[in-house]
Amino acid sequence: MQNNTENQLFAETLQFIRQTFGQPLGTIALHAPVFGGNEKKYLEQCIDSTYVSSVGEFVDRFEEETARYTGAAKAVVCVNGTNALHLALKLAGLERDEEVITQPLTFVATVNAIAYGEAHPVFIDVDRDTMGLSPAVLQAWLEQNVRIEQGKESGQEGQTQTGKEGKSPGQDRSKARKPGAYNIRTGRRIAAVVPMHTFGHPCRIDEIAALCRQYHIELIEDAAESLGSYYKGQHTGTFGKIGVLSFNGNKVLTTGGGGMLLFGDEALAKKAKHLSTQAKLAHPWAFVHDEIGYNYRMPNINAALGLAQLEQLDGFLAAKRKLAGEYKRFFEGKAGIRYVEEPKDCRSNFWLNAVLLDGPRQRDAFLEYSNRQGVMTRPAWELMHRLPMFKHAQCGDLSRAEWIADRLVNIPSSVINES
Repeated sequence: MQNNTENQLFAETLQFIRQTFGQPLGTIALHAPVFGGNEKKYLEQCIDSTYVSSVGEFVDRFEEETARYTGAAKAVVCVNGTNALHLALKLAGLERDEEVITQPLTFVATVNAIAYGEAHPVFIDVDRDTMGLSPAVLQAWLEQNVRIEQGKESGQEGQTQTGKEGKSPGQDRSKARKPGAYNIRTGRRIAAVVPMHTFGHPCRIDEIAALCRQYHIELIEDAAESLGSYYKGQHTGTFGKIGVLSFNGNKVLTTGGGGMLLFGDEALAKKAKHLSTQAKLAHPWAFVHDEIGYNYRMPNINAALGLAQLEQLDGFLAAKRKLAGEYKRFFEGKAGIRYVEEPKDCRSNFWLNAVLLDGPRQRDAFLEYSNRQGVMTRPAWELMHRLPMFKHAQCGDLSRAEWIADRLVNIPSSVINES
């Protein structure tokens, strides 16, 4: 049951949000898109060209400009971020019945992409300040649960480089084993680590990358929420083998629906483009395909929208940083509610601003109060290990993620157009 002090705090918070957004009445969205540039112009050009599907100049330009913006060697568009993650894991060599390490505090798409490859997620805890995968917890888990094998021929014993000796549970000695890191509890190869930059705040990705190199595990960055975010001066999504962006309707930059893969390796990017377009061999008229591919292509008409949005991205980010500063000042010294600030060494895009309440009761009370008053707020996603399809996944201690999820609320974060 709410008390008077709590009611006053909630009322003051909503009053501030309405004043800040200049909207005394009506519904305030959590994150609404802004179309204030060349969107209509480029869409008309796209329609006039008749190239509205996966081939067209806007696809090429959007890829080139996003690669330039992020510092990636190459970028490849996809129909959405989930498919981009699936393709990234395939390109990283993920095979059926292998494992992928990720965090429980993420959107379900991260783990669904692992499941698409018929692989198994392993959940490792987050850091409280970044809300992303914790390198310290990851290191401890790897030291206790992983050994590195050199691989073997069919029917021969594998050679152990580090870690514990002996046959692992579930290990089939009749099969050839790839070199790499193996889970000593399950006998499965750990194909990748997929950290996620939560709400646009970069995790300690350089430390995670170093651990992946040490243990011979591929790093795939889920940078779906962090376009425009930097860690130690480097754009997110460029630290690992592949980075993945999302352009859903509620992201900083939207194409209506869409995603993108970022590469440091141009040859791998070429492979991604081939697989995402049904693995069709280039030919003026013949339909010949050299392997199983996917219809993961972004239409030219969506890329036209994305290019126009990209031209405005710096302005979007400046407006979001200004809003974050106003939120920070408002919540300073407020008992019972704390603003989630930009982590050290990071320049966040502040995709979704967040606050932490004192506990689950207060979180639920604030969610109920604010949404009833027409101010959209949302809790963190249900933690992945609590979902029925992933409840049997291997987990470390997840107390930090659980602590955050029990308290966090996202508050309105749209770009405020002051013109």
